[in-house]
Amino acid sequence: MLGGFVLGLAVLATPWPAVAAAAPGNPPAVTPLGGTAVPGDAGPSSIGGTPASVKDYPFIIGGLREGGPRPQGQTCTGSVVAPRKILIAAHCKAAEGTKTFLYGLDDLNAGGGTRIGVVSYDTHPKYVNFDQGYDVAVVTTDADIPVPGGQYAKVATSADTDLNKPGKTGLGLGYGKKDFNDDTKDVTLHKFDLPIVAGSECQGVGAGFQDATMICSGYRDGHVTILPGDSGGPLIVDGKVTGVASWSRSDFKWYSVYGRLNNDMGDWVKEQIGSMPDPEKFSVGVTPGSVKVDPGKYVSATVTSKAGKNGAEKVELSASGLPEGAKATFQPSTIDSGGTAKLTIETAANTPEKEYSVTISGKGTTDTSTATLKLVVGKGAPDPGDLKVSVNPGGSTVQPGFFASATVTAAGGTGMITLSASGPGLPFAPFFSPANVSSGGSSQMQAVAPFQPGTYPITITAKDTAGKTATTTYTLTVH
Repeated sequence: MLGGFVLGLAVLATPWPAVAAAAPGNPPAVTPLGGTAVPGDAGPSSIGGTPASVKDYPFIIGGLREGGPRPQGQTCTGSVVAPRKILIAAHCKAAEGTKTFLYGLDDLNAGGGTRIGVVSYDTHPKYVNFDQGYDVAVVTTDADIPVPGGQYAKVATSADTDLNKPGKTGLGLGYGKKDFNDDTKDVTLHKFDLPIVAGSECQGVGAGFQDATMICSGYRDGHVTILPGDSGGPLIVDGKVTGVASWSRSDFKWYSVYGRLNNDMGDWVKEQIGSMPDPEKFSVGVTPGSVKVDPGKYVSATVTSKAGKNGAEKVELSASGLPEGAKATFQPSTIDSGGTAKLTIETAANTPEKEYSVTISGKGTTDTSTATLKLVVGKGAPDPGDLKVSVNPGGSTVQPGFFASATVTAAGGTGMITLSASGPGLPFAPFFSPANVSSGGSSQMQAVAPFQPGTYPITITAKDTAGKTATTTYTLTVH
């Protein structure tokens, strides 16, 4: 029971070859695991998990998204790796809806818990699509996650060479579906054992399996398997998170594929986590971690602090990196470590509209500690020039569950242009290769057809670095 992005789609690894109408010789479909519908012909089946508790795995956290079809909008599962860092799958970012996290519950429907917002969602720089590897991301949250005693998940790196060796067994964790059709609407935490098998066992599906960036685990018949809602969840081997739940075959009656971390992917995660706070020293933080204000207005946040081994000490607060014409006021300007202060940032009417990184510093008697506040003024960017986006062909007809392909071209705007697409009834947001293009550049869009016949309009959006957007429509017909 693991899974993040659930579809019943046909996903291929490599640059997404066009699959407008599947030929008899096409390889079986695969799917990322994340919070959408499963094929209607996939009957209920045991996933072999057993109930688990956050008390035993205090680093586990539920990933939610606004509008998600599961209870609470549960879509993915993450691992807390630092006070404000969550390890998860990169493809979890693609699902539509505002992302939040819910911590501290064995059952996400139980009420209570700690809700956490997102400041940034950083995917691996080599990630394009889950089927091409590097399916890993690190989320930065807007507040500390209250993991007791700092019991954060330990992440494997390239130094842990043997953790993905066939013959070992990994422990999987996730809040995902407990049956293929999600009839039970169960969002309790489950655990399950998955043997690691040779990568050759995971071949023959989609565009194939890549040993360098993936781990093949589980069973050929999928009697224990990851399911939608488990995406990003950990595969723990010898006490370290060695993989994050990535994808499986579209009927999920197959092996479970994880993004592999005992390589350069894990090294990248370690860099994103950065240095952990030294419990011997005092520290400062800021909540929320991101605020927005219009020019000429003001906005407030709370500066927090923790005492070090020497106990409470006087800490003098200051801010740097403020935008032009802005000023910061602390109430009070000096606190005892362990205390809090109100921070108010006032902007001027002519403060440039863009995103700023403000450094909050606390100078104590023994050391200095800093925290970063993301400050967005106005729209976050100046008004750019015209931006246009087009798609060719403007639509296509495919069989249920297969890919439709089109070329998307963007022109004008400022800087690099990011492409995205969405539409009602789609099992998963369309993919782009590449996802970013320069003005005049083109990208290949792959859309997975729903399993119900009908006509599905897809809105394609181009967004440049200045925040300007342009849209066009692609019509997907399923027969």
